[in-house]
Amino acid sequence: MARISTSWRRHGTGAAVVVAALGYFVDIFDLILFALVRVKSLQSLGVAAEETKSVGIWLDNYLQSTGLVVGGIVWGILGDRRGRLSVLFGSICVYSVANILNAFVMDVGRDGFGAVLHAVGMGTALKQYGVLRFVAGFGLAGELGAGITLVSELVSKERRGLATTLVATVGICGALAAFLVTELFEWRTAFLVGGGMGLALLVLRFGVIESGMFNAVRQSSQAKCGAFWLLFYPRDRLHRYLAVILCAVPIWYIVGILVKYCDAIGASLGMPEGARPAPGPAIFWVYTGLAIGDLSSGLLSQWMRSRRNALLLFHALCAIGITLYFVVGPTSLGAFYACVAFLGFGAGYWAVFVTTVAELFGTNLRASATTSAPNMVRWSMAGSAFLWVTFEGWLGNAPSSSWQAAAIVGAIVVPLAAMCAWSLRESYGRSLDFIEE
Repeated sequence: MARISTSWRRHGTGAAVVVAALGYFVDIFDLILFALVRVKSLQSLGVAAEETKSVGIWLDNYLQSTGLVVGGIVWGILGDRRGRLSVLFGSICVYSVANILNAFVMDVGRDGFGAVLHAVGMGTALKQYGVLRFVAGFGLAGELGAGITLVSELVSKERRGLATTLVATVGICGALAAFLVTELFEWRTAFLVGGGMGLALLVLRFGVIESGMFNAVRQSSQAKCGAFWLLFYPRDRLHRYLAVILCAVPIWYIVGILVKYCDAIGASLGMPEGARPAPGPAIFWVYTGLAIGDLSSGLLSQWMRSRRNALLLFHALCAIGITLYFVVGPTSLGAFYACVAFLGFGAGYWAVFVTTVAELFGTNLRASATTSAPNMVRWSMAGSAFLWVTFEGWLGNAPSSSWQAAAIVGAIVVPLAAMCAWSLRESYGRSLDFIEE
């Protein structure tokens, strides 16, 4: 690693923090929206009630999350080559348009424009839904990483953790807003609201400045900006990248499996039909816990002057929360939602995670790492879902196999995450004015 001498000044940081926070708010709103309308939207499109789980896993855990990881790579490279602001503008346009179009999915005839859609395999509402979920995921992938990278480079190292914590905490509240919108409006209108908020946010972005640190590095002949392959070589850099990704996998295992599919798991746990949890309220309570947890973990990492110790502490809270979810949760619906809220608090270390990613990599690769790593974590929902379904089959698809399989997945991902966090070097208070050679 080498340092680049710069004469740039930090200014306009307040606007960058506000815009990044609001951008992540809209990002989370749109990211969680499908989970909230999954059952109602799929049933309205003719999917049988017993198939909403499998179709939902395909659309969300596979297609949307794959769009996230592909977008994370593409937007990250663009962020290091073209600038952080270009990603903030481009990504929000893509996912806003995709969500607006999602409000109009329908089966079409083979006449007129419908013939074109059938020719490209998009004549049915479900095919359109799937393509738009992938495109929306692709667009959503750039928002958080570009915002955190920009804020981290504009704010002083002493206040960096506070700024990124604010961005993450405000952003998480987007899920709470999504819940309220889906309670007030039908699912098509909810997609229009999400897409409209994204386009409205573009107006605020015109007043945000580019990172001076990035501009200085781009003008340097020493740096290879956006060379994504450098994240995999040498071994030390590859270890940093993989370890920081794996340490956050429990967050999306909790959200993507235990919460989004709590209705199926609740039934497997033997909860009576009239008192089983529903994904909507569960998402509301887990994101309430996540918002409080993100604020707490970010402030704690500042007070402890350690990102790694904060990560390890919240991994322990995750383990406790998962245990309570399976043991205490089934006793009553109120107990279940209380356990989900605590589970969200334990998983609320996303702010520390994204800050750690930004601090571990040089300016010429920072957007690539900070944009791709969170989306690799989100993509892990597909891996967690695959393990869940696989273990469920191995257990014989008995009524109790769904929750048992989910518990086994948790017993794998949480200890692995803690070991990876332990292996990371401390990044608190580190100057970000360096490049990866």
